[in-house]
Formats: sequence, C-alpha cells, structure tokens
Amino acid sequence: MDLILLILVPVLTLAALMTAGTKAQARMIAAAGTGVQLVLSVYLVIVYLMERGSGNIEQMLFTEKYVWFNTLNIYFSTGVDGISVSLILLTAIVTFTGVLASWDVDYLYKEFFISLIVLSTGVFGFFISLDLFTMFLFYELAVIPMYLLIGIWGSGKKEYSAMKLTLMLMGASAVLLVGLLGIYSYSSPTGATALTFNIIEIANVDIPVEAQRYFFPMVFIGFGVLGALFPFHTWSPDGHSSAPTAVSMLHAGVLMKMGGYGCLRVAMYLLPEAANEMAWIFIILTSISIVYGAFGAIVQTDLKYINAYSSVSHCGLVLFAILMINEIVMNGAVLQMISHGLMTALFFALIGMIYSRTHTRDIREMTGIMKLMPFLSVCYMIAGFASLGLPGLSGFVAEMTIFVGAFQNTDIFHRSVTILAASSIVITAVYILRVVAKILLGPAGDNLPSGIKDAVWNEKVVTIILIVAIAGMGLVPLWLSDMILNSLGPITEKLALIK
Repeated sequence: MDLILLILVPVLTLAALMTAGTKAQARMIAAAGTGVQLVLSVYLVIVYLMERGSGNIEQMLFTEKYVWFNTLNIYFSTGVDGISVSLILLTAIVTFTGVLASWDVDYLYKEFFISLIVLSTGVFGFFISLDLFTMFLFYELAVIPMYLLIGIWGSGKKEYSAMKLTLMLMGASAVLLVGLLGIYSYSSPTGATALTFNIIEIANVDIPVEAQRYFFPMVFIGFGVLGALFPFHTWSPDGHSSAPTAVSMLHAGVLMKMGGYGCLRVAMYLLPEAANEMAWIFIILTSISIVYGAFGAIVQTDLKYINAYSSVSHCGLVLFAILMINEIVMNGAVLQMISHGLMTALFFALIGMIYSRTHTRDIREMTGIMKLMPFLSVCYMIAGFASLGLPGLSGFVAEMTIFVGAFQNTDIFHRSVTILAASSIVITAVYILRVVAKILLGPAGDNLPSGIKDAVWNEKVVTIILIVAIAGMGLVPLWLSDMILNSLGPITEKLALIK
C-alpha cells in the first residue's frame, strides 16, 4: 500500500473544504474525507496482516523514501510496523467520529473542520514517518492547530487554556528538537557515512553512552510532556476542559498517544543504554502520574475535568509500561494507548452530548439523567466500565497485560512501583462508580431543562462505532496483540542487549 495516500486524502479534503459554501457542504466534505481515511486505515491493517501472514519479516513494511533536503540528508521517509498501523487505525476512528460529533458546529464551521483535518494530517504523518526531521515536522503540525481550536471554538477559560497548552508543548518541542539534533550529530560517529535522520539507520549506530545520557532525558521529556508526564501534565486538564467536543476527543484520544509513541520509538529504541540507566527516575515520575491523576479525578466535580485527570492517570500507565523494558509490558503499553484512545474519545463525545442538553458539566447539578437519556446513559456506563477495567472490554486487556508483564521484573523496586500503579484500578473504580451513581441513577433532577431528548442519528453512529471498537478489542484482542508484539522485537532486543 502507498502510505502517501494517508497524507494525500486529508490534503484533498482540505482543498475541497476551501470550496464549501454552506455548513451542510463543509460537514459532508469533512465526513466523506475522514470516512475515506478510515476505509484506507482498515485496508492498511488487512494488507499488513496479510503481508505478515505470508512470512514477510521485514522490520518496516511499505517503505518509501524521497529526497527532501539533500544537504542535511533529510528524506521524506515512510514505513509502518504493527505498532504504527494500530495507532493509524485508532487515529482514523477517532477523527471520523470527531467530525460526526461536531455536526452542529455553527461558528466558523468551515475553518473548524479545516483546523481539525490539519491536526489529523499531522498525526497520520507522525505515525508513518521513519525520518526524525519529518516526524518532528508532523508533530508540530498536529500540535499547533490546538491553539486555534481551543482559543476560538472552546469554552470557559479558553484563551488561558489554549495559551497554556501551546506554551508548554512548544517548550517541550524546543527540548525535544535539541535532543533529536543531538542524536543526528552522532548518527555516524566514525565519519564513514553521512549523518542521517533515519530511525532504522540510527538504530544500527552505537551512540556513545555519555552522549545518550544528555539526549535521553531531552527526548523522553520532550515527548513525555505530550503524554502528560508528571510534573509537566498541568496543561492537559485545562486544555481538555476548554476544548470543544471533537478537539477533546482528538486531544486525549490521539495526540497524547504521540507522546507515548515517540518515547518508545525514539527515546527507548535509539538511546538504549541511557534508557536502562535512567528508567528508574521516570518510573517514579510516571507512578506519581498514575496515582495522582486517579486521586485528582476523585475530587473533581466537572465531568471534563474528571476525564482529564483520568487521562493523566491512564497515559501515565503507558509511559510507566514503556519504561519497564520487557516485551509483555511494552505490548501492554501500546494496547493501553489504543484502549485509552477509544474510551476517552467515547467519554468526551458523551460529555459533549450531555452538556448540549443539560447546559452543565457539574455532577452536583445532574441526577437521574438515565430516565431522560437512556441511550446516552447506557453508553456512558459502558465507557466507565471500560475505564475501570471490566473484563470483556479493552481496558481489561491493556491493564492486565501491563501489570502481568511489569510483575515479571523480580527486583523489589519494580515490584513495589507495580503494586503502587495497580492500586490506581481501585481508585478509578471509585470515581467512575461515584459519577455513574450521581448523574445517571435516582430521580430526574428538577433543575434540568424540560423536554430533553435522547441521542440523534449522528450521535448514535459516533457512540456505536467507538463501543464496537472497545468491545471488539476486549473480546478479540489476540490479532492486535500479536501484531504489536511482532513489531516490538527490534526494540526489546536492543534494550535487552544493553542490560
């Protein structure tokens, strides 16, 4: 398959959106473009599985390479493995459902969909890039539209939240860029060949451990900030709370996964000696993220803030698993990225739908909405059960893989932090069940608007797609797990050789 199509389709969608004259035209073009992207992503998964099934054991499939800036040996170099294929599928699902969830955007509707498609283009480009420079370019392309999407179409403290998010992520990008340039400067230490940004080529170079000690923290923190690494997570709850529904879905469901993917693909893979030496530091920070995020969610009364702090906890679990450095737990990290992406997209979509009817996100002002909105209420319960790890849903598969794999590290430090991280399951159950009991059950509140209606067609499509994906991953996880596990080999082998 030609991976350029994953970039070309959004670009053509953007060109078509420029010509849209009405709201109906804009949203139909956006839905059609993201729908085609979803079909392409499903086709990519099928073709990838067929290639692997036929015995093709190349590390990266469907690779392409085009000269971009020859002087610095920069190429538009693309390719995918099981990890990136699964995250591309996640991106396509969340983007398509995000467009449908934004069906009623009235203010600057054309500009809204253009910004949303630009963001998704950056994410797709990031996941298919094998060149560090190209990856960084798409990373910035995905992050920058967030400022406009929150600042213009957001709510509450939207200017403050948009600025805080942008400044913190741009600061992290500056640190990340220094780390990437440092890796580039050591990509050919003998001088026998030209310096390169190509990830696969750099992986075959032994970067001096002294240099790795400088660059690993820069790269891991640079990507980790987007993954809500403690104590650089504070942009996330504010950004989530002020963002419009679709932007919250993409923000938590997709953008934060770029942070985990970058930490795994770049920091751990290219700087393995420093990763082994310094992992314990970041394991402590991610353990704090997991527990702090869960406790933070308990004390919140705003539905979006509850889900935002929950995302800090779940994304902390992703980084925690990556740092444990064994194949099973790292497989769990990628599964957790996908699981969290799906369930948090469902959460934020439902919160937006509930808010549009009740005009409040404060759980103290809502009760008994199941009597008024039975379909949306049941969907919210399913999202909650996935979040707390109910067997049969995606959260259980991901979290069990992480904790089983992490507990295989037999030293006292790793087992202690694993037990601490696992305690977040109980805390998550507390705040999920508390919210479900508070807003869904009991008699309908007198302060709620009269004449509330249940989900309409586009809202049903959004929730059904996401629930089917969550249940599908929970009930039939092996094809996805095996696809990821086969692609982790080069990373874990290199890390194991350094131990």
